[in-house]
Amino acid sequence: MLLTLSVAVALAACKREPAADQAAAPAASPAEAKPLTLDESKLPPVNRFQLADLDSSKNACTDFNGYVNSKWLAANPIPGDRSSWGAFEMLDERSNAVQHQLAEQAAADKNAAGIEKIVGDFYATGMDEAKIEDQGIKPLEPELGAIDALTDGPSIAEYLRKSAAKGQNVLFGFGSDSDFDDPTLNIAYATQGGLGLPDTTYYFDADKKDKRDAYVAHVAKVLELSGVPAADAATQAKDVMAFETRLAKVSKSRKDMSRDAKLFYNPVSLADADKLAPNFPWTKFFESQGVAAPKMFSFAMPEFHQEVSKMLADVPAAQWKSYLRFHIVDGASPYLSDAFVQENFNFYSKTLRGQKEIKPRWKRVLATVNGEAGEALGQMYVKVAFPAESKQRMEALVKNMSDALKVRIQNLAWMSDETKAKAVAKWEKFDPRIGYPSKWRDWAGLQTNRDSYIGNVMAADEFNYKWDLGKIGKPVDRTEWGMKPQTVNASYNPQQNQLTFPAAILQPPFFDAKADDPINYGGIGAVIGHEMTHGYDDQGSRFGPTGKFEDWWTKADAEGFKSKTGKLVAQFNEYSPGPGLKVDGLHTLGENIADLGGLATAYDAMKKATAGTPDPMTDGMTRDQRFFYGWATVWRRSHTPDDMKNRLATDEHALAQFRAVGAPSNLPAFAAAFSCKPGQPMVREGDKQVVIW
Repeated sequence: MLLTLSVAVALAACKREPAADQAAAPAASPAEAKPLTLDESKLPPVNRFQLADLDSSKNACTDFNGYVNSKWLAANPIPGDRSSWGAFEMLDERSNAVQHQLAEQAAADKNAAGIEKIVGDFYATGMDEAKIEDQGIKPLEPELGAIDALTDGPSIAEYLRKSAAKGQNVLFGFGSDSDFDDPTLNIAYATQGGLGLPDTTYYFDADKKDKRDAYVAHVAKVLELSGVPAADAATQAKDVMAFETRLAKVSKSRKDMSRDAKLFYNPVSLADADKLAPNFPWTKFFESQGVAAPKMFSFAMPEFHQEVSKMLADVPAAQWKSYLRFHIVDGASPYLSDAFVQENFNFYSKTLRGQKEIKPRWKRVLATVNGEAGEALGQMYVKVAFPAESKQRMEALVKNMSDALKVRIQNLAWMSDETKAKAVAKWEKFDPRIGYPSKWRDWAGLQTNRDSYIGNVMAADEFNYKWDLGKIGKPVDRTEWGMKPQTVNASYNPQQNQLTFPAAILQPPFFDAKADDPINYGGIGAVIGHEMTHGYDDQGSRFGPTGKFEDWWTKADAEGFKSKTGKLVAQFNEYSPGPGLKVDGLHTLGENIADLGGLATAYDAMKKATAGTPDPMTDGMTRDQRFFYGWATVWRRSHTPDDMKNRLATDEHALAQFRAVGAPSNLPAFAAAFSCKPGQPMVREGDKQVVIW
């Protein structure tokens, strides 16, 4: 689950091509559209907890994750086209299978209009391997020619402005999001970007030298495929690495950004930004993007932008050209001929994550549709794959979880009444969204066809970029979703105080219409509680009820909160998946706070929902045991060694095996449910026990 600082998501630097001219979609009456159908017999199974899953050779009080999940994981190895496998991935496969049927129907419908035409055009062109092979790198030739013509800093700056205006900004992030000081208004944000490796640490850490060497080889290969002679490509690859290393030195790490939301907000005037980056004047940049000059915008991570300005003056044009050429081709590689696709897979999936096989083409094309027109596909998805009763049951669960959280806040012994009142005020403003948006996005103006896969990608890149920029200076539309209905995840957006639960996650093991309350509260109930608790984690708690970035804590309560979160950092710092590998308790703090608060709240809600009724002792298990089994089943997951290392370095979530045990080990209810004794690993007592929300 994600705490969505939407700035970080929306402004990621894009590495795509500019849009080519496209023919407008022919009009079609609604009567001509064929109804969507779903053959559920062709869908992969869901992953429910079964009594047979339990490993009697293990002890729930010493290795709860192994006790619940080891048998299942041993019997379900990671598929060749995955780098991890578990509950999330199984639901992702099921969601993909639904989308696959819908995309094929859209592609086969010659009279399709609106969103069905967009999805059909993307899918049909993406699956046309012969045409893609025939086109080769030709679609990129105009852009590569423009890069070849660059001669100096001013011409490079002009190229960056023009390419950004086409939705193809490889160097930094730029887009809209709500103002930290006035969350009802969208402003412009400029953020860092431009790195090809997963994090700044990859450029400097000794244990990642093999990945750096592999990246240089990858850059050389991509340049060679683009037409650069092999010897020159090898030299240019080293230049690209040196260029990015310089950027990495002034960039914030993923850990930095996940632990300090303030990094995204640095309001300045255009005049002040021009002074900070004189070789890349921001007044001129706003003009080139068609955005009216604002009184201020967020010039986030200013050291990065200052360094870019310096590099426009002192980095040779040839080195800039190598960097730009590589990133243009690398970003387009998934949509080009097979040689580019394979090289992209070899580095980003095989080398970085240990994935053995490339995904089938249809899955890769669906990923593109989701990236470029995901909500259009989502509108189709919910018509066939999200029963109305699921939304109704979720609304009841959210209400029960919300009530339980309020009680927990009001009963906190460590918090003053003054801060409690403000915490409850934030609770009252929670805005949950379930399943799918109440208002669908308008895709009018996105022109696609059956001529070119990358042409459709380019058209969508520009369309989506301009749509986003069109929000700058306007009121925030609270009906917009940052997640797609077919996404297996959930999120909390602190800037809008919104909770989002997409349709695709509302299936077993998270939500099971056939299961009893304990299983569902241990699954989706804890997910709901997790997202609510994100409003009070170490970063979410810095935003008030309306989403304003403000300090609403008393000094004593803030210090007490920090002390308690420090104990949770220490707990997770103790976890290690293997020799030389460690979980970073600080990097994962926000998610660990949310897990702890979410699980505790879900347990309270489950006990209230079942109060006064006899325990049915299903399959000989108590309600409390089934509740915790539901929780652990959600976190059954295995990783390739490379994927595990990558996640430890870049992911703000702890590895699933530690999420399965981290929160319950702090709950006395767990120890009671399994008759655990003091001193056992799943029993944290005294100073080691962490109680926050």
